[in-house]
Amino acid sequence: MRPLSLSMSAFGPFASTQSLDFTALGTNPLFLINGPTGAGKTTLLDGICFALYGKTTGNEREGSQMRCDMADDNLLTEITFSFQLGSNSYRIRRVPEQDRVKKSGDGSTVQKPEAQLYKIDADGNESLLVASKVSEATAEIEALTGLDVEQFRQVMVLPQGKFRELLMADSKAREQIFSQLFQTHIYRRIEDSLKSKAADIRALVKDQRSRRDGILQSADISSDDELTNELARLTPELEVAQSAKEQALQQQQLIIKLSDAAQHLLADFTQLDVLTRTAAELSAQQDSIKAKNHAMDLAKQAQRLEPIVEVFLAREQESKSANLNLNYTKTALLNAKQAFEKSELEAVDLPVLEARLLEKEQAKQQLNTLGPQLRELDRLTKTAEQEQLLLTKAKAKFLASKNELTAVSQKRYELESTLPQLQASSETRLSLQQSHQQQQQLLFAYQQWQHVTARVALTQEKLAKAKAQGQQLNIQHQQAQIAYKTLLLTWHQGQAAILARQLQSDEPCPVCGSKIHPQPAQSQEALPSDEALRLAQEAETHAQDMLSKARAEYRGFQTQLETLQQQAQDLATQLGAAVDVSLDEHTHTLSQLAFSLTTAEQAHLNLQQLQQDIVLLQMQETQLQQKLEQGQAQENASQSKVDVLQGQLAQMQQNVPKELATLEALNAATAQNQQDISQIKQQITSIRELQLQTGQAFVAAKAALNGAENTAEAALAQLTRAQQQLDKQLVAAGFTDQHALLEAMLDEQQLHLLVSEIEAYQQQCALIQAQCELLTLKLKDKVPPDSTKLAAELEIAQQALHTAEQAWQRLHTRAALLLQTQTQLNIADTKAKSLEDEYAVIGTLADVANGNTGNKISLQRFVLSVLLDDVLLEASHRLHLMSKGRYRLLRKEDRAKGNKASGLELEVEDAYTSKVRPVATLSGGESFMAALSMALGLSDVVQAYAGGIKLDTLFIDEGFGSLDQDSLELAIRTLMDLQSSGRMIGVISHVSEMKEQINTRIDINKTSHGSEMTVVLP
Repeated sequence: MRPLSLSMSAFGPFASTQSLDFTALGTNPLFLINGPTGAGKTTLLDGICFALYGKTTGNEREGSQMRCDMADDNLLTEITFSFQLGSNSYRIRRVPEQDRVKKSGDGSTVQKPEAQLYKIDADGNESLLVASKVSEATAEIEALTGLDVEQFRQVMVLPQGKFRELLMADSKAREQIFSQLFQTHIYRRIEDSLKSKAADIRALVKDQRSRRDGILQSADISSDDELTNELARLTPELEVAQSAKEQALQQQQLIIKLSDAAQHLLADFTQLDVLTRTAAELSAQQDSIKAKNHAMDLAKQAQRLEPIVEVFLAREQESKSANLNLNYTKTALLNAKQAFEKSELEAVDLPVLEARLLEKEQAKQQLNTLGPQLRELDRLTKTAEQEQLLLTKAKAKFLASKNELTAVSQKRYELESTLPQLQASSETRLSLQQSHQQQQQLLFAYQQWQHVTARVALTQEKLAKAKAQGQQLNIQHQQAQIAYKTLLLTWHQGQAAILARQLQSDEPCPVCGSKIHPQPAQSQEALPSDEALRLAQEAETHAQDMLSKARAEYRGFQTQLETLQQQAQDLATQLGAAVDVSLDEHTHTLSQLAFSLTTAEQAHLNLQQLQQDIVLLQMQETQLQQKLEQGQAQENASQSKVDVLQGQLAQMQQNVPKELATLEALNAATAQNQQDISQIKQQITSIRELQLQTGQAFVAAKAALNGAENTAEAALAQLTRAQQQLDKQLVAAGFTDQHALLEAMLDEQQLHLLVSEIEAYQQQCALIQAQCELLTLKLKDKVPPDSTKLAAELEIAQQALHTAEQAWQRLHTRAALLLQTQTQLNIADTKAKSLEDEYAVIGTLADVANGNTGNKISLQRFVLSVLLDDVLLEASHRLHLMSKGRYRLLRKEDRAKGNKASGLELEVEDAYTSKVRPVATLSGGESFMAALSMALGLSDVVQAYAGGIKLDTLFIDEGFGSLDQDSLELAIRTLMDLQSSGRMIGVISHVSEMKEQINTRIDINKTSHGSEMTVVLP
């Protein structure tokens, strides 16, 4: 499964709708999910797990508890997840149970959980697989992925704190996971089928044995001979009873025919009496039917006048509404007139308010002119104080600079007097330095040549030893390989021979299903044990590893020798004739040159230091002279500024009133003035707006009253015309008044019911009359029969038949029972023999497949153990790298105590102690590395087997913080290798090194209004 996109709304810490496009991360990405604690990193994995299975990765919160408290009430909590399986894509949407705002009205209602699943083929065509049912969507996802939620957490998502579960699972739990991943259910079905079939055959054999005894007991006989004798005695007695029964039956059938004819004739006389009474009852209903006919005619007349009545009622309602509206507009006009007159009285105060406003505006202008003057006065006061302070500092700084200049000039004069003495001592330094450098280079090259020559000889010896060792290891590997393949071939031939010995002609093979067995497998050698196979395989693997290491070591020595030989040749060319001079002579010459050079170097250093000191003092002297001149100029400028500012300050203080001499007093007066102006303006605006609104309302009320009067007059005229038209139609239709018309009106259902009743009466009258005439003609010249006499004769015949049948039935039942018992005994004997032969084959196969033989390992457990060995081989390779060669995962082959399932438990081999111990003894960091290796190894092996589930995505939530620096780097390198092989790897971690090494990431930022997701690409 490969994720394509994820959208979460009001889910966890995400208050809004957050969308993530996994395809934007690149092909087969290794990416980091980064963010502060509580931002929602784990919620990203919860969203994927909840979308698929309706549960979170940690299974600590239900979907109804995942709604974000900061989300908008109108935003529904929902998850939409798209993913790819093979060439098809799928999209699933889930909505958990939650309270939501009603679509109409106030308040909230409960949103029921729902889920939709869509399939998208390679052409982009969508098809709906699940419409809304949550359980159906979960079942469909489990069928598509081949994993339930627990298995999904263990092999595709390693949740926070849950990564040890797959590692620590027992045999039973691991068997469920592996059988689902590797689709090994067929082996379980073979086990169950063989076991069930063997049990059925065993039960059938036992049942056949007990059934034979039961058959004899049910017939009340003790042996087969007694059965044969009793059959011979009953045969002639049964023939006599059969003849008597047939004669009694013929007599009974004759009397039955006579009795049936009499019963039919009596039924016709009875029916004629019933029809006669019914005709009299119908005749009594004629007056009621006439009244219903009259009501039906009136209803049809009233139905034709119904449109005119509806028009009259509508005009009557319109007239009433117009009168009500007229009364309302009169009242509204009176209220509007009173409000307008009140506003006119309040408008009399407008001139007084406008005069006060003008006074306040003029005072505002006067206050505004004083503000800049006061601010300028304050600024001049502060500036004068600052300039006075600067003047004092400038005077002190000038005096200090003058003293420092005098001291520096004296020190420079003293140093210049010693300069000529040191210049003569450094003239010979250059020639000595060149000679020393040449001799030193020559000595270093000579030492390198000697060292390289010694390493060439040593490397040649190592190369010869490595070659001999490689030849020996190659022979050992070939021997171990041949031994393992021989044992494995013998084992396979032995397994095939075991199954072949159980084959029967015309019986299907349990492996291929064929009923023809032309060449069954045979084995003449002893079957090797599983322990022998394992030891041979380990010996072959160990020999292969040792040979690979020896070959790599030999190639390294070859490369090293070629490099050293080239280095020796280059150094010899560089030295030339100096190769023949001894190392002691080179060293003595170099020592003499070094002593002379040291003396010259010291003199030269003293000269350079003195020259640098003089230059520094000259520069310092120049800087101090410039600083002294700048201080004098600064002091003169500051004195001039102070004099000018004091004059300006005295002049401005004379122009400001005493009560407004400060900015605080001026600001208070300005604020009060502004408040008075605002209040006056508000009063004027309110009066004018009220005057305008009431005037407009008064004019509108007058217009409304005129319209209402016109509408009422028109409605009254229409009502009068409708009344006249209705009265005219009533007289024409024969109704006295409107009340009579309303009483005669019936709706369609009532009229239809009345017509149906009349038609049903007429049809029933015709039918009864016809039936009476037919029966009267049929019974002409006939009399009712004597049913009592016929019943007595029939009872006598039936009693005679019953007596004859009892005699025959007793003999026939016993004879049939004996014959049936004889047949059942024959069938039981034949079937028991067939079942015993079949159980000899099926029972043996069932014992082998279900682990009831010596090794106590079932067929599926054996297949899963082989698959687990493959997984552990891949996992150990990665764990060996991440643990720096210390740990290797092994399958525990010892049987568990009691009836507990075994064969799939894990152990860890510690190379430091050379011991094997349970995986539960690993530390937190070690457990994480082992669990990660297990998950990656499982992913590799599952995809390597045809028909397995494709695990091309892995999410890891924390665990890296428990690793040290080296282990962390190895773990990251392992994930990068896995990514390069075509996997998508997502990692959640706070470890800073992960962020530095993984450039592609999803940043989750926590804000006051909910978390947000951002994709960061390198």
